[in-house]
Amino acid sequence: MKRIISLSLLLAFFLLSLCSLTSCGRTKGVTVRYLNFKPEVAEKYNAIAKAYEKETGVRVVVETAAANTYEQTLLSKLSTREAPTIFQINGPKSYAAYKDYLSDLSGSGLYEHLSDPSLALKKDGKIYGIPYVVEGYGIICNKSIMDKYFTLPGKQTSYTSLDEITSFDALAAVARDMQKNKAALGIDGVFAATSLKSGEDWRWQTHLFNLPLAYELADRGVDMTGDFSDFQFKYSDNFKKLFDLYLENSTVPRSALGTKTVADSMAEFALEKCAMVQNGSWAYAQIAGEAGNKVSADEVCFLPLYMGGKDEGSQGICIGTENYYCINEKASAEEKAAAEQFLYWLYSSEQGKRFVSEELGFIAPFDTFASGDVPADPLAKEVLAYMQSDGVKNVPWQFGAIPSLRFKEDFGASLLAYAQGKKTFSEVIAGVKQSWKSESEHT
Repeated sequence: MKRIISLSLLLAFFLLSLCSLTSCGRTKGVTVRYLNFKPEVAEKYNAIAKAYEKETGVRVVVETAAANTYEQTLLSKLSTREAPTIFQINGPKSYAAYKDYLSDLSGSGLYEHLSDPSLALKKDGKIYGIPYVVEGYGIICNKSIMDKYFTLPGKQTSYTSLDEITSFDALAAVARDMQKNKAALGIDGVFAATSLKSGEDWRWQTHLFNLPLAYELADRGVDMTGDFSDFQFKYSDNFKKLFDLYLENSTVPRSALGTKTVADSMAEFALEKCAMVQNGSWAYAQIAGEAGNKVSADEVCFLPLYMGGKDEGSQGICIGTENYYCINEKASAEEKAAAEQFLYWLYSSEQGKRFVSEELGFIAPFDTFASGDVPADPLAKEVLAYMQSDGVKNVPWQFGAIPSLRFKEDFGASLLAYAQGKKTFSEVIAGVKQSWKSESEHT
């Protein structure tokens, strides 16, 4: 009997120790370090980390890189004892730079629940990055100002609603007529300022540029894993059409664009100094948070970035991601397991999903989210509506193919020079092609 009792006690102690080590299925006693890319949601990730530790006992340390410093922060952190267990990359170029630090996530619970496996970052049949948010962008419209125009006496177009604007020609006709009637509409210009200050020009050298890039890659049947080193800017005329429309029907003259920021543009929209602004589903918080904001949630909607491309009647907005979770291959087995468990909890548990939808405001691409698990943000709802619309072909995000930050900076500087009359657009095109070729050879 004593032997039986002793063996039972030993077995109980062993099981208790094992459960303590793994938290009965979870890895305990391990710290997960997460390097966050988005400063605007840093506090929300800190709250998530606290909630997770309270529920599981596993500590998650969130570090956030300052704006526009993520790459150098990640590079410096990876070589230290406090290297992140979880970090983010934005596509094939980042894969090439960090491939030695990327774990294969093919068997992870998070990947198994990815709604569209084609969204994952793959190489040689292995999964190295899992997208954690889907976003969309286009032309954000103030429906009240647009409706005011459509009922304006003396307007020179026949359009009577936003539903009728399904092409560049329609958009251009309405925008130009609105600009002529800006006093009657109570606005300074149709479009918010085209922010071309260095570091603030990503809406043009990346997001607007995505359309001619996506069109050309589609024509050639090249996807994100293919060779796109000989990009020709085949649809440069289409880019110019929409870019010129912005410049010519703006709240400010071209001479002022070199000092304008994205925040300036969003403030103009929030204060109803303009009717439209190009930006994405992440922008509503900035609109709503602007002091003196006049735009309510039910007044905003998206229009596609029409630029005279093919099949415009079925064109949707730009939808995709450049945000992939990765787990550090150099971390210990226990740390990697703990990182997988944390990410799975965040996107599968009821508390985690609430954080994702309600606090982070993410449109999550996982089947663990029911139809009700969507952000309340009106622009996020717009993205979902475009995703679910029959017959609509949304434009994929292909700017992960852009060869370097240097290319973007050079392109942005050329666009500013063009806007200020210091360069012709032919010179901009030549610069894009030369920079793309040069930067592709060095990556």
